[in-house]
Amino acid sequence: MGLELSVVLGAVAAVLLVSVVAVRISVRLGFPSLVLYLAIGVVLGEAGIGIEFENAPLTESLGLAALVLILTEGGLTTRWSEVKSSLWPGIVLSTVAVTVTIAVTGTALHLLLGFDWRIALLWGAVLSSTDAAAVFSVLRNVAVSRRLVGSLELESGMNDAAAYIAVVLLASGGATTWGLPFVVLYELVVGALLGLLLGWLGAAALRRAALPATGLYPLATVAVSVLAFSGVSAIHASGLLAAYAAALVLGNSRLPHRTDTISFAEGLGLLSQIGLFVLLGLFMSPGRLLDAVVPGLVAGAVVTLLGRPLSVIVSLAPFRMPWREQAFVSWAGLRGAVPIVLAMIPLTEGLPGANLLVDGVFVLVIVLTLVQGSTLQLVASMLGLGRGARSQEIHVDAAPLDELGAALLQVRIPKGSKMHGVYLRELRLPIGATVSLLVRDGVGHTPAPGTRLQEHDQLLVVATERVRTATEHRIRAVDRAGRYARWMGETGKEP
Repeated sequence: MGLELSVVLGAVAAVLLVSVVAVRISVRLGFPSLVLYLAIGVVLGEAGIGIEFENAPLTESLGLAALVLILTEGGLTTRWSEVKSSLWPGIVLSTVAVTVTIAVTGTALHLLLGFDWRIALLWGAVLSSTDAAAVFSVLRNVAVSRRLVGSLELESGMNDAAAYIAVVLLASGGATTWGLPFVVLYELVVGALLGLLLGWLGAAALRRAALPATGLYPLATVAVSVLAFSGVSAIHASGLLAAYAAALVLGNSRLPHRTDTISFAEGLGLLSQIGLFVLLGLFMSPGRLLDAVVPGLVAGAVVTLLGRPLSVIVSLAPFRMPWREQAFVSWAGLRGAVPIVLAMIPLTEGLPGANLLVDGVFVLVIVLTLVQGSTLQLVASMLGLGRGARSQEIHVDAAPLDELGAALLQVRIPKGSKMHGVYLRELRLPIGATVSLLVRDGVGHTPAPGTRLQEHDQLLVVATERVRTATEHRIRAVDRAGRYARWMGETGKEP
């Protein structure tokens, strides 16, 4: 038993190290690392090293578990200030666009490939979900406006729930009744509201908790989001939407040790992505994929050139979004592991034609990830959307000093900050807050009122709990508008 355990642990560690190296390789080659994770799984599988893994129910369960953690990481790392203006476009894209994609893609595949209506609509439902892991890992490196990024991030975080519900309903083969739309509406609305509530309660509890170790805060934060998924799923509402909503609230709350929490969530999200894609690659049999190439490519062409563009046009028409931005949103509907995980549901149900669905989606995901993921920046430049790219906002992390009734704020001044060139006395922090340390080029200094701040400086600010929020607002205001922020009406609060 000991030898078997050591072999398993050694193999897992080796896969993780290879996957980490794959990230570096993918950056150099300019295509998403997710494809390399899939390739690692295929190499480990029956066509490579020879590990046989064909457990569809287990793959589905582990895939959903990984998806919950990926959505948690996405919610925690999404800044509300950047996506707030895109809330309604994101909601419409994650609901109306899913419906349109299912209808258009299903109808086209029924006519082109002769699939029966149930299987054709299942293809549409599976492909209606944009992948959170792919969007979060690829899109945040593309220089486009905050509104576009916000819309796509919200869509990818929320549309998994609607797509999952559609796939479950179609795979179960239940009778369609007049009350079905109300059931779907209940699942989405209740899932979102309870997720927001649990996120708010969790944030409030974490702010008041005096945990004995810093590392417990990230664990507790992720646990709140996972608990939201579990609890909301138990009452037959959308647990996926609840997990993302809870994480979104937590990530934008004034949490202790927020930087540690975000770093932990990012690491957990990457681990989930690696594990999920390797698992899916391991499940696939290259010998079966030849029969799925044509259906997969046809479905990919239909959803990319017909289903996705029409769903975007219908969804964004009320918002009068320029056609260039609509074209980019259409092209940026990245597919990844989520469609493959969703395709496992009808396979687990034993639905005829489900094997071809899984294999076809696998082929489609590889092709679309390579084509779309590696060309997003090029498409953005061709459409003239490179202007107005997001600027990096100042980073403020907080650690509680419970016995003193104070908080220690760690501030990093990013490149392009209006805080560059400001004298320390011009910060005009509230009474009860002071800059205790300045680190520049790795060397610590005790700052004086005449110290002039520079890009990449790191500051330690001690503030009493009473003025902590006001201190953060003042720092952000100077970062955005410079020494005359107050005269310019900049308060430092979320826009």
